[in-house]
Amino acid sequence: MSQSENSSCTPFLKAFADESRWRLVQRLLAGSKTVSDLVTATGLSQYNVSKHLRVLRETGIVEPRREGKFVHYGITQAFQSRVGADQQSLNLGCCSFHFDREVAATAIKMLGESSLERDP
Repeated sequence: MSQSENSSCTPFLKAFADESRWRLVQRLLAGSKTVSDLVTATGLSQYNVSKHLRVLRETGIVEPRREGKFVHYGITQAFQSRVGADQQSLNLGCCSFHFDREVAATAIKMLGESSLERDP
């Protein structure tokens, strides 16, 4: 792996170092959501969801979109391009992750209500 591949991958790996951020991204892959939606879906506190979304936003994984008085968070176009067409894999350049097929199917059907797993 070249130094440039390593440096471009490092922010993503740091962002995903916390399981809660994995869970948030997994839910956002199914569609944009408000902080309140994510609090309900994950059981995390509003403070923690907001804190994790800030990290994901600064990394370029999610972006906010204001709709009236609500802010919806969604996956950025650039990050979405790293997700496989089957919505079951993620290629960060330096490494790839594979979502369990059953988990991915449930996530798509239930708007992200299942867990995300890293392929060993």
